[in-house]
Amino acid sequence: MKIKSYYWIMVLVGLVMGFILAVQFRVTQDIAESAPDLDRPIALAQEVEKARTSRDQLQARVDELRVKLDDAVTAPELSRLKEDLDKARQEAGMKEVQGAGVEVTLNDSNKVLQPGENPNFYVLHDGDVLRVLNELKAAGAEAISLNGQRIISTTEVRCIGPTILVNKNQRLSPPFIISAIGNPDTLVNSLKMKNGVVDYLQFWGIQVDVKKVDKLIVPAYTGGLVFDYAKLKV
Repeated sequence: MKIKSYYWIMVLVGLVMGFILAVQFRVTQDIAESAPDLDRPIALAQEVEKARTSRDQLQARVDELRVKLDDAVTAPELSRLKEDLDKARQEAGMKEVQGAGVEVTLNDSNKVLQPGENPNFYVLHDGDVLRVLNELKAAGAEAISLNGQRIISTTEVRCIGPTILVNKNQRLSPPFIISAIGNPDTLVNSLKMKNGVVDYLQFWGIQVDVKKVDKLIVPAYTGGLVFDYAKLKV
């Protein structure tokens, strides 16, 4: 009987111990599962530190470039480049200019035609206007306008019915007023030389008036400049 009682006591003790161990294991597992992941905060802190370092490096680069930009803006080389750019824009006709020169007014002949005379001989054509323009350019005109349209290297002058077309879409009709900036004496002499362009036009009765002007204003070219085939050679 004593042995049997001892056996049951051992069984009871074993059951109690097993229950206690099971409860302890379960509590330990729940604590482990509910405990925060320490690796993620550490990883996030490392990412933040990397971002802060990258930001500081970029800010230093920005400060360096700002200093270089300030130096470039105040550098004498930039002033010279601006002057060269303004000069190039002026020569290309992209800027309004003023100065002494000549003003040439052209109009159709007011001659009364005789029977059988061809009226086309006594009206202005694109070729007549081109003669005057080319003579002024050859005499050193620095800027030219025709009825307020700036004449540049790509300007065309051609007849469209009773008008002439310039700068692709500007239709002009007589009288034609040509303003040319340059040495007034040189420009006038080139036009009025013997057997020159003025003599030629007046032979057909074309009205030509040439006068020196102390201050002319030639406007900037306002049309488009598109080159489809010409490429800058570097």
